Amino acid sequence: MAFNQKDIISIRDFDKKDIEYILKLAKEMEPIARSEKKSDALSGKLLGMLFYEPSTRTRLSFEAAMKRLGGSTIGFAEAGTSSATKGENLTDTVRIVGEYSDALVIRHNMEGTARFVANIVDVPVINAGDGAGQHPTQTMLDLYTMKRILGRIDDLRIALVGDLKYGRTVHSLAYALAKFDVDVSFVSPKELKMPREILHDLSKSGVDVYETENIHEVLDKTDVLYVTRIQKERFPDPAEYLKIKGAYTITSKLLEGSDAIVMHPLPRIDEISHDVDNTPQGRYFEQAFYGVPVRMALLKSVIK
Repeated sequence: MAFNQKDIISIRDFDKKDIEYILKLAKEMEPIARSEKKSDALSGKLLGMLFYEPSTRTRLSFEAAMKRLGGSTIGFAEAGTSSATKGENLTDTVRIVGEYSDALVIRHNMEGTARFVANIVDVPVINAGDGAGQHPTQTMLDLYTMKRILGRIDDLRIALVGDLKYGRTVHSLAYALAKFDVDVSFVSPKELKMPREILHDLSKSGVDVYETENIHEVLDKTDVLYVTRIQKERFPDPAEYLKIKGAYTITSKLLEGSDAIVMHPLPRIDEISHDVDNTPQGRYFEQAFYGVPVRMALLKSVIK
């Protein structure tokens, strides 16, 4: 199998073979990610990391992935520590760091930024999240988690729960799932439903879609509960938020009798109770670890 992507901008740029290639390579990377083996595959290479928005897991897992492969990283963790505070524009910043690096990872609050950057630099660009747009490497690790724990992606029943309107992780994941033979349920308050254009695209791809505001309707027919935070700040009327506050909190009691695994892109606030952490269903910390071998696989594939 060959990997044909120069940049990692949107999961929509990938076909199923590309995804399967990365998932297979990630499995090979896992012993290195666990310090059981060593690699110098990217020795002498530099990864430029430009994080204009806060990040913990994504930034640190990219740094760990690069270093596990023998490479190094440069960059900044927030725009306030860069020359952006002096008025330097994005174009100049990425061109300069692109000259210093063998690839760029960028997170930005404006949708479309990563693709814009990919068009003006010569090195590979990896989108680490652009506004409410896409988060393709998170999607890759989500798919890897499902395959690693459940042994497959095809034929799974997956429920996406919480903020489906603004959450870039669920937007990317929905498009990726459309490339597989799955059933998808969307559980959210009416104010935060999945955008209609994404539902339309899923239907065109032949995905069976079910929408509901009631999580109890999907619990007994779900293999994966993918939970996201409901964002209070998105509600113009606080009273509307209070009506649904806590409606989607996942507890060990709620999961009684269910074999579904619980995933979350993190950070969580109160949407998953801590009593789920040590249950067989709670897999979000394991999911976070899988970000390292998956990003190792992506870096190894795009840095030549």
